[in-house]
Amino acid sequence: MSLTGIVRNLFAPRWRELEKHQNQGEQLQRDVLARLIGKAKDTEYGRNHLFAATKGYDDFVRNNGINTYEELKSHIDRMRQGDADVLWPGRVKWYAKSSGTTNDKSKFIPVSPDGLKRLHYKGGTDVVALYLRNNPQSRMFDGKGLILGGSHAPNYNLPGSLVGDLSAILIENINPLVNLVRVPSKQTALLSDFEVKRDRIARESMTKNVTNLSGVPSWMLSVLNRVMELSGKEHLEEVWPNIEVFFHGGVAFTPYREQYERLITSPRMHYMETYNASEGFFGIQDDPADKSMLLMLDYDVFYEFIPMDEIDKEQPNVVPLWGVEKGKNYAMVISTSCGLWRYMIGDTVQFTSTNPYKFIISGRTKSFINAFGEELIVDNAEKGLAYACEKTGAQVLDYTAAPVFMDQHAKCRHQWLIEFAKTPNDLEMFANILDRKLQELNSDYEAKRFKDITLQHLQVVVARENLFNDWLKSKGKLGGQHKVPRLSNSRDIIEQLLRLNRPL
Repeated sequence: MSLTGIVRNLFAPRWRELEKHQNQGEQLQRDVLARLIGKAKDTEYGRNHLFAATKGYDDFVRNNGINTYEELKSHIDRMRQGDADVLWPGRVKWYAKSSGTTNDKSKFIPVSPDGLKRLHYKGGTDVVALYLRNNPQSRMFDGKGLILGGSHAPNYNLPGSLVGDLSAILIENINPLVNLVRVPSKQTALLSDFEVKRDRIARESMTKNVTNLSGVPSWMLSVLNRVMELSGKEHLEEVWPNIEVFFHGGVAFTPYREQYERLITSPRMHYMETYNASEGFFGIQDDPADKSMLLMLDYDVFYEFIPMDEIDKEQPNVVPLWGVEKGKNYAMVISTSCGLWRYMIGDTVQFTSTNPYKFIISGRTKSFINAFGEELIVDNAEKGLAYACEKTGAQVLDYTAAPVFMDQHAKCRHQWLIEFAKTPNDLEMFANILDRKLQELNSDYEAKRFKDITLQHLQVVVARENLFNDWLKSKGKLGGQHKVPRLSNSRDIIEQLLRLNRPL
């Protein structure tokens, strides 16, 4: 029996546990909330919010308001300085530096030992469990996994305390046995200079038997392109004949899928989406035929949801998992064993099923365009671009979009800055198809586009090669989990990019 066959048998008990997601979602979540409150009742936050007297969800809501990072920042700052028992029991030594904002201000997300074990690593383990369940012929552990990571740095010079990309924290703390089945070396994986790291990863991995990939699609594609440059091969399976799966997350895969399918032509190749963030591990694509993800309900995270049409209300109607409806847009709120209590993570989701609870990521609470009442979300943008690419043969590498509030002719429109891997032969046709598809996908956008009265036809500006990478580099955010904001109500980001959009 191969090593993969042996490992596969170890996951059988977990497959049976996961069956509880089918019809016991509410109970799983109530159990998680009770466990979190019980463990944190003697922390400063727990005492101030009456955790010891909390008997269930209603008490929890009554005694705790919704938090953003700003509400928890002072607590986190004290934790970073070494204070114990603030938001979670003990001292927290690890902090994930989040790039999930549309400004330059960083967020530092606590990563407790409980969070590492019962959120992040549990999610990674379940990804493998579900993949092996769905692919009994897999041989992934008979080779090595190429896992991309970021970098970390000392936190206020406190002994043993570090701050950095979540991926770097996970690699730093990973079980040493995992290093036997992964590349690159830990030293290379944690390099801070992405351009140097990219070359070293390619050189270290190209002679190994790589069977699986894990990382953010944009940065992984950059590494794979370097592998192809060094190898002189046309397709990745010529370098790694046994490549079989890419576990991806961090950004939507839709703009990158065609490029991966062109690079990897093996019929044995699989793609599996995950929803893992600095704040926790939340979802896994458990069915290869279904793009939606299974919400993981028995980790150390309790979920709540705010309908997007109430997001700006002073007292929005917040619902627990068992109160959600299919097809509605919700802002996700989490409470975790990293000390994030009723915390708005900033992502929006739509449920495609409630038995089990399955969802898609529809966008960001602050990554949308609603300058004229059109309420355009990232999910609309991704589907519109995919359709326009399908119809024109174009390939999109990166993009961002923002409103033009009024031009010299007193016209308002959306401006799209797109870096193409393959530019459409007819840019105007591409823009027309995209515009029509967005109207089909979004009735508010369609209404505002009616007869060009409120909103004019969108504009597509072609970005030069490497524009978005150069912008990220200028912000010190090249590599790791950093990504380009897709949609914005403000023109700040697109104006910065347009200033850089000139031939080098």
